[in-house]
Amino acid sequence: MAETAYTPRLRAEYDKSIRGKLTEQFGYANVMQVPRLEKVVLNMGVGEAVNDRKKAELAAADLSLIAGQKAIVTYSRIAIATYKLRENQPIGCKVTLRKAKMYEFIDRLVNVALPRVRDFRGLNPKSFDGGGNYSLGIKEHIIFPEIDFDKMGETWGMDVTVCTTAATDDEARALLTAFNFPFRQ
Repeated sequence: MAETAYTPRLRAEYDKSIRGKLTEQFGYANVMQVPRLEKVVLNMGVGEAVNDRKKAELAAADLSLIAGQKAIVTYSRIAIATYKLRENQPIGCKVTLRKAKMYEFIDRLVNVALPRVRDFRGLNPKSFDGGGNYSLGIKEHIIFPEIDFDKMGETWGMDVTVCTTAATDDEARALLTAFNFPFRQ
């Protein structure tokens, strides 16, 4: 399979200007030290799937539409009687995006989806994990334009984790700010 010559808009912007700004800001000696995006993991936990197996598959179909890549259904590892959860029961879905699809998703997330969130005041700047990765929660997956609001039966929340090669949270924050992530002040 031959690689296409298509480069996502955000990747081109990173190569053209963001990498230079970060090198100047943090004084990197080597171009490989400059932090870059590694992957984006989308996760949807569907608690109602305990009673209805179809809901996890519907959520996976929606997540596949959002990501542009097939989502896999995740299964429980242990049984928890309090939640009526048995082992190997479908409880959610996830998808990992890399390279071009990752840049396309981040572009849509920042420029299309997040502005559609009701009462949006910006992303929490403290949601870094200490190793340069950022996580955010979305209450309703219908903010993405791929999901047809009229045909939707239910809305689910989802987690978005952006993994970077940054060593510290400050470097990762500078990288994501350069990608126009709307952090609140």
